[in-house]
Amino acid sequence: MARYKGPVGKVSRRLGIGITEKGQRILNKRSYPPGQHGPSAKRRQISDYGLQMQEKQKAKFMYGVLERQFRNLFEQASRRSGVTGEYLLSLLERRLDNVVYRLGFATTRAQARQLVSHGHIMVDGRKTNIPSFSVKVGQVISLRPESRRRTYFKNLIDSGELNKHRAPDWLRLSANDVSGQIVALPRREDAEAGINEQLIVEFYSR
Repeated sequence: MARYKGPVGKVSRRLGIGITEKGQRILNKRSYPPGQHGPSAKRRQISDYGLQMQEKQKAKFMYGVLERQFRNLFEQASRRSGVTGEYLLSLLERRLDNVVYRLGFATTRAQARQLVSHGHIMVDGRKTNIPSFSVKVGQVISLRPESRRRTYFKNLIDSGELNKHRAPDWLRLSANDVSGQIVALPRREDAEAGINEQLIVEFYSR
């Protein structure tokens, strides 16, 4: 499964936003752009096109989506009636790896992607190992029974951390069962903050 495996700190510093929690920690320590000039480097003023591309890159890296996947999602969103940018973010939120992350089964999207691809997650009782699988309202996301014996999941259950996790309103978490249900479509405010989706629309609409 192809995905970005490079340094998240460098990307976060280049884009000026933490693409992961680790990226944000690095950005908090070194808020200046990467490169040989270090702290003395200033962020250059960029063109409208550059701003549009930067927003696309932010969303891609935050959600762990490659260029072709991202373009396909945009094209899917553009065919829908309504606000294209908001529906694009809804599609990103509804990826199975993101749902596993939002439910608290994983601490990062990268980890969630790995749990899905290794066959630990079921959708409506069927093993689904495709991280890009788009969930629908009413579907139930659960842990494969055989996976409960794994040390990671035993610790997750026994620690009680899942009981403390607060899932977004469009998801209903059942911590005891290690499962969740999609009860509504995600709204704009449910998506990652710091992304200007209108700039992404402008980028692809050139």
